[in-house]
Amino acid sequence: MIPEAKLTRLVDRFAAIEAELAAGAGGSAYVKLSKEYAELSPVVEAIAAYRETEHALRDTEALASDSAGDIELRTLAQEEQSALKDRFAHVERELQLRLLPKDAADSSSAIVEIRAGTGGDEAALFASDLLRMYQRYAQLMGWRTEILGLSDSDLGGVKEAVVEVVGQGAYAKLKFESGVHRVQRVPVTEAGGRIHTSAATVAVLPEPEEVDVHVDEKDLRIDVFRASGAGGQHVNKTESAVRITHLPSGIVVAQQDEKSQHKNRARALKILKAKLFEAERARQASARAAERKGLVGSGDRSERIRTYNFPQGRVTDHRINLTLYKLERILSGDELREIVDALVAEDQANRLAELEHEPDR
Repeated sequence: MIPEAKLTRLVDRFAAIEAELAAGAGGSAYVKLSKEYAELSPVVEAIAAYRETEHALRDTEALASDSAGDIELRTLAQEEQSALKDRFAHVERELQLRLLPKDAADSSSAIVEIRAGTGGDEAALFASDLLRMYQRYAQLMGWRTEILGLSDSDLGGVKEAVVEVVGQGAYAKLKFESGVHRVQRVPVTEAGGRIHTSAATVAVLPEPEEVDVHVDEKDLRIDVFRASGAGGQHVNKTESAVRITHLPSGIVVAQQDEKSQHKNRARALKILKAKLFEAERARQASARAAERKGLVGSGDRSERIRTYNFPQGRVTDHRINLTLYKLERILSGDELREIVDALVAEDQANRLAELEHEPDR
């Protein structure tokens, strides 16, 4: 059973937020309250359903066990009791999921960085496949994507790509894609038909809102330079590329894809903020891990998380031992959701198990 005191605290907090918003809270306070209100609203709805079903079940159980009561009424109550038990188990599970501790960044948009790893040209071609997979998946989810940075290889692959994925909850889904993705297939450059193994790395960062990350101008060193690569006379004459160095952390971000120095600066700053936000989140996670041994999910991106095997037409996610024989559909983005949803469900199950062993606070 879920502690009633915990549910009462949440309902009371929701009512307090409603009162503050109705009183006309403004500025940053309004933004924070509105966000908390939106997060608590489905929780409060789940609490109401849980309480209603619990009360109905108790009343029915009382009628069903009342030997002195009306026989016909008792029979009806006994028949209804089974259905109510099933419904109560369902609403209890839904409420438990709603009560799981939230990752503060889950509602955020995301920045996805894809880099070719070992494997040369084949790794770059695989990285371009991953880029298209995420773009299609985002489209199916109703999110918007924008390429923030792109470095092509000679054969039409991708050495590095940085993509902004804009949409409610994009990070909550895509964060499980961080890690090393491995492909096994015959490269287009292989004349002998031999299978090669290549890899690409994916890093998914939550895109912070303006209120989440403050960057002091005095902490930045901004250099401008001429963009390299294709571009003709414009590249040769204009210093449009921008490199931003965050002095306290040493993080460096460079952008040269736009012809406008102003646009390159804005994009570089956006990526820098995401990196700073993720660095702070990682620091906090590390501190929590030191306090709680055995914390699941260290976020170590050096681990191989998934293999795409073309000869067998399979995709295997090694974290949850899930193998699906629909490689083309997954790599096209059309069936990636099946893997993502399985990872989300596994994460929820693990966190529910942890929650059951923690004392109520």
